[in-house]
Amino acid sequence: MFCLFTALQFHELTTQLPRQVWIAMPRGSHSPRIDYPPIKMVQFTGEAFSAGVEEVARDGVRLRVYGVAKTVADSFKHRNKIGLDVALEALKDARSRNKASVDEIWRCATICRVANVMRPYLESIG
Repeated sequence: MFCLFTALQFHELTTQLPRQVWIAMPRGSHSPRIDYPPIKMVQFTGEAFSAGVEEVARDGVRLRVYGVAKTVADSFKHRNKIGLDVALEALKDARSRNKASVDEIWRCATICRVANVMRPYLESIG
């Protein structure tokens, strides 16, 4: 399932191009052993793994990617890996383009246990 930088790019919420394909896997999984493309695996547990998944078709291929609200919440949860500036850019773009409501983002922030981290940013962009 695509997450973080790859999902941000998919939803057009970042100006950065990921050097790797970021995928989410359940905790305890092993990273796929493939030569190309380079993979960055992030492990999730429970509802943080299963919530907010969307299935989309691109060029006849079904893809699983986290939705906008979940991707924004994940960006704050993993801000030490991707950077707080990237998380803030994603939040700002998601709200300014009406891609996710504050309520949707808040629900995902609660699931990802970053509601307290995100609260001041959500209040400032309301």
